[in-house]
Amino acid sequence: MRFASLGSGSAGNALVAEAGTTRLMVDCGFGIRETEQRLARLGLSPQDINGILVTHEHDDHAGGVFRFAAKHDITVWTTHGTLRAAQRYVPAGFHAPLMVIDSHTSFCVGSLEVHPFPVPHDAGEPVQYVLSDGARKLGILTDTGSSTPHIEYMLDRCNALVLECNHDLDMLMNGPYAWPLKQRVKSRLGHLDNATSAALLAKLDNSKLQHLIAAHLSEKNNTPALAVDALAEAMTCEKEWIEVATQAEGFGWRQIV
Repeated sequence: MRFASLGSGSAGNALVAEAGTTRLMVDCGFGIRETEQRLARLGLSPQDINGILVTHEHDDHAGGVFRFAAKHDITVWTTHGTLRAAQRYVPAGFHAPLMVIDSHTSFCVGSLEVHPFPVPHDAGEPVQYVLSDGARKLGILTDTGSSTPHIEYMLDRCNALVLECNHDLDMLMNGPYAWPLKQRVKSRLGHLDNATSAALLAKLDNSKLQHLIAAHLSEKNNTPALAVDALAEAMTCEKEWIEVATQAEGFGWRQIV
């Protein structure tokens, strides 16, 4: 099993996970051409993608999903609430396969098990995902303002974890955002700051963890160094072991063995 990111941040997000001949993309916040170019960077074409899992309807996650799926006839999985809130992105005459999922019900796509779970975020019916080939688990958690016991249960004993480190709280509060936006970002329905992500991580059984990647970093309210420092302290590991997903590059293929 392996996974890679096309890009991570407020300007667009997409991640690809692969097991056997099955490849699923989680979100697509880029335009059609840019998504194709970023896939090519990973050695993939749109025809290699078996489906798109949507986390929620915000533009940086769902803005390109339905147009990309329509062009390449790719199945989309989304909750009912996300689909309802994302109608502005659905092109007229949308014909690609569309599957409405329950936020607590797992399902299989080819060689991948998909385990959605609900998260607190200011969206219609947001979820995040754990993906598995039956033996290995990739946990994905971005765009949540706080943790919950269920989130921690789902992310326990993962082999790889992509974890939101959106902002440093001091940088956010002293930064350029307007006060209402600051309040939204740091709310329990907003985004995880470095310290909260580290506290969540410290509660997990990380004995099987092979890859830990800080994701969805704010370009104005965080730095890679601050995110890495927080996660490394929680893991009591060398800073070099922590990776960071970038907006421009995401990250290349990571193998889970």
